[in-house]
Amino acid sequence: MGHREDLLEGAKRCLREKGYARTTTRDIVAVSNTNLASIGYHFGSKENLLNEALIDALGEWGKELEGALAAAIGQDGGALERFESIWSRLVELFANDRALCAANIEVFAQIEHVPTVRQVLADGLEQGREGLGRLFGTVSEDTDQETARAVGSFYQALVTGVMVQWLIDPGHAPSGHDLTVALRQIAAGLMWNGGAREPEPEHV
Repeated sequence: MGHREDLLEGAKRCLREKGYARTTTRDIVAVSNTNLASIGYHFGSKENLLNEALIDALGEWGKELEGALAAAIGQDGGALERFESIWSRLVELFANDRALCAANIEVFAQIEHVPTVRQVLADGLEQGREGLGRLFGTVSEDTDQETARAVGSFYQALVTGVMVQWLIDPGHAPSGHDLTVALRQIAAGLMWNGGAREPEPEHV
């Protein structure tokens, strides 16, 4: 590899080990066996290098996610079993790569000042909205676009929320089974409330 590739790999390693804000140019140089001048020559600044490294790392993580979810989808079972299997795989990824998840969350605070990363994250959200509903089996080709997007946004909210819980308090964060139990209870509650009749007024 050349210095550019070495710097990218070094920056990705630093993102996992130290996070976005705490990584310095000297950290990157030390793990990539390059020099400070190389950062300016190839990327212009440490921030540009870290942003590109983050985008690259998120792309690699996305491929891992696709592989894990493909394995979960291939398992036999009904809709709830599929839901639990997919979430169990997602939780496993969160637990195995906490540092990258943390760097991902950390960069959210920077997106107002880093339009390139913001656009990449926005594109990723949009792709997720399109695919997650089909992945979980709740959206089909016959589903209208507005509904499909709403369902995808709901799953995206769950993904982000569960990831944050695993970062903050992994000892009490929900498992795939926990989320399945919650889904069953919520669905039952909505059906019960939707079918319940209002009490008849009492006659005096």
